[in-house]
Amino acid sequence: MELTGAHVVITGASRGIGAAMAQHFADAGSRVSLVARSAETIKTYADELGGSAFPADLLDPEQVDALIPRIQHDAGDIDVLVNNAGLETNAFFNEVDPQEIRDVNTLNLEAPMVLTRAALPGMLERNRGHFVFTSSLAGTAGFPGLAAYGATKAGITNFAAAMRMELRDTSINMTVVAPGPVDTQMWDHLEEENDLAPMLKRLRQLQLIPKKSPDYIASQTVKAVLSDKRHVRSPKRLASNTMLREAPTRIVESVLKGVPLGPQPNK
Repeated sequence: MELTGAHVVITGASRGIGAAMAQHFADAGSRVSLVARSAETIKTYADELGGSAFPADLLDPEQVDALIPRIQHDAGDIDVLVNNAGLETNAFFNEVDPQEIRDVNTLNLEAPMVLTRAALPGMLERNRGHFVFTSSLAGTAGFPGLAAYGATKAGITNFAAAMRMELRDTSINMTVVAPGPVDTQMWDHLEEENDLAPMLKRLRQLQLIPKKSPDYIASQTVKAVLSDKRHVRSPKRLASNTMLREAPTRIVESVLKGVPLGPQPNK
């Protein structure tokens, strides 16, 4: 997709990967709209990038339902929706509070699906659009201490795969961003969990979890959208995880080749 002049909406844009994505999309010539709970932070950042700020708590279903219509009314049609906002669990499942389980599912899985559903009609009408979903290496396999989080990331990855098949006859595309460790507060919190230290030590000894910067993930994401690439995967040394996870999707796509699916593009 051509990004010069495109309207890109990014959730979870106040810090980490989301903030880096906002910068890189703006550098690519896009007009960015930033979404996060921290109203003052994203207002200041949006002003720096020449974009717009839309404070919203995506744990609140009413605010989720109202967000896309509000953005479309105030900032115009959406060309790229980056579903990046996320919440992580970093404890063994028997220690995770039930409300935290609900919150992780709401923010990581339900909100992106509802926002995608809200943005999709406008994209279909124009036969133009791109969805980005921030998933995780934890969505490719079960990792101790990340049970609830990994389940939501596997869910969003499968959701994107199904959407890609439904929309294959249109010009609307999907990119799933599935990084391993990224140098953010979220990963810092994971490393502070002493119960998970033995697992992280083993993975480091095997050199399987090199830490990437948010800027690296963001730059790769912009390149993927520009080239309509399906995935951003990191680290490359664990590419086998993502390829094996992708294999059933490829089989389904092959089986359904030629079968009419989903909406047809406007002529």
